[in-house]
Amino acid sequence: MSLASTITHPPEPEIHASHDVHEHPFYQKHHFETAEQQREAASFGMWLFLLTEIMFFGGLFFAYLLYRNWYYDAFVSASNSINMVMGLVNTIVLIGSSFTMAMAVWSAEVRNKKLLQIFLLATVVLGFAFLGIKSGEYYDKFAEHHVPGASFDIHDFVHPQPGTDEKALSVDMANKTQIFFSLYFAMTGVHALHMIIGIAILIGLLWYSRSGIYTEGYVQPIENFGLYWHFVDIVWIFLFPLLYLINRH
Repeated sequence: MSLASTITHPPEPEIHASHDVHEHPFYQKHHFETAEQQREAASFGMWLFLLTEIMFFGGLFFAYLLYRNWYYDAFVSASNSINMVMGLVNTIVLIGSSFTMAMAVWSAEVRNKKLLQIFLLATVVLGFAFLGIKSGEYYDKFAEHHVPGASFDIHDFVHPQPGTDEKALSVDMANKTQIFFSLYFAMTGVHALHMIIGIAILIGLLWYSRSGIYTEGYVQPIENFGLYWHFVDIVWIFLFPLLYLINRH
C-alpha cells in the first residue's frame, strides 16, 4: 500500500469488546449499578416514609382511644351525631380507588399505556368523589354548630336527668364533646390532606404517562405511589369504625 493511500485511507482501528460496558435503561441513575438496585432503594425509601406516617397517625389514634376511654359517654353521644351513611359511602369509594390504583400498577407492569391512563384517571375521579363527600359532611357539622369554638352548640348532646344541675352538666359535656370533634376534624382533616397531595401526584403521573415513560420498564414511580395510596386508604379503614361505628345506637 502506497504512502498516499495510507494517508487518505487510514487503517481502521481495532475494536476490542469490553465485558465491563453495559447498557443502562434510560431511567437508571448514574449512581446505581443496576436498575433493580435503584428500584429496591426507591422501595426501601418509600417504606421508611410510610413508617413515619404510621407513627404519626398512630399518635392520633392513641390520643383518640385514650380520651374516648376517659370521656366515654360524651364521645358516644358525639359520634352518634356524625353521618354514618356518608362515611360508609366514602369507605366504598376508597376501596374502589384502591382497586383502580392496583390495576394501574398492573397496567404499567404489562406495558399497556391506554389502560394505565384509564385507571389513573379513575383513581383521580374517585379521590375527588371522596373529598366531595367529606366536604358535604364538614358543611353539615358547620351548619349544626358542631365545630369546636365559641359557637359550639351543646344542646344536641345534653340530656339532663331530674335533680341534676343542667348548667354544670352542659359545661362539662361541652368541654368533652369538643374534644371529640377536635380529634374528629384533626384526624379526618389530616387524612383529607393526604388525599389532596395524592390526587396532585396522580395528576402529575397521568400527565407524564402520555409519553409512555411508565410503560417502557420504568414502573417504579407507579409502584411506589401505589403503596402511598393504599396506605391512605388503610388509614381510613381504621378511621371509619373508630369515629362512626363504635357504640353506634
